[in-house]
Amino acid sequence: SGQRSPMAVFMCRAVLPAHAEPRGELGAGPLLRWMDAAACLAAEKHAGVSCVTASMDDIQFEEAARVGQIIAIRTKVNRAFKTSMEVGIKVTVQDVLTNAEKIVSVAYATYVAKPVGGVKVELKPVQLLSAEDHVEHSLAIERRRIRLGYVQVFQKLMQESNKEGDFYTCEEEDAVSTEHTHVQSTELVLPPHANHHGNTFGGQIMAWMQTVASISASRLCRSHPILKAVNMFKFWGPSFVGDRLVFNAIVNNTFHN
Repeated sequence: SGQRSPMAVFMCRAVLPAHAEPRGELGAGPLLRWMDAAACLAAEKHAGVSCVTASMDDIQFEEAARVGQIIAIRTKVNRAFKTSMEVGIKVTVQDVLTNAEKIVSVAYATYVAKPVGGVKVELKPVQLLSAEDHVEHSLAIERRRIRLGYVQVFQKLMQESNKEGDFYTCEEEDAVSTEHTHVQSTELVLPPHANHHGNTFGGQIMAWMQTVASISASRLCRSHPILKAVNMFKFWGPSFVGDRLVFNAIVNNTFHN
């Protein structure tokens, strides 16, 4: 509905058995790879140069997709800053038999334009064509402020946790040790894991992270956990073909549901 943005990118994928988890539903790993690829295309369409993933956050998973259904991904740059930009991501699932469509996921990603010849690329403003464009453009600056604040709070908490102090220990009989949920996995970055400018594909890293997190959660709940949300994937630096990436996951806390 409304005017279609000329800068939007659309991607469709059929959910195949190779993409599914034991329940027959689309795994979060393949979906994260597709989301990152589609968002990167939108970022590079706006920037006109190669872009790299800086972060992906506020990821919500609303609906499961099953084998045989179609995934449709729409991405668009909401706002450009000096050298970075926010890309909005919307994922829907389409049933080929009923033609019904439901929202699977929404997320926001930040991409940085790669310098050209050592010179930083200054991004052009986003063209706003609809009321939705204006709303997302305004909200993008607030999300950026929250994003930067989140990183600062996280770093402060990590510094405080490294100091000596009293730690709460749960002594309930049915409590599970956090060490029992610890999972470590080492991955070798191969050529198929690299993107078009030589770095490890951000979507692949997110997929590996999701895998170890899922295994960690399964050790606690003793079933196949369902990923419902991700606060933030933050990329601090690049990695390349031949690098060894070490992933660690542990259950930090549990809630009522």
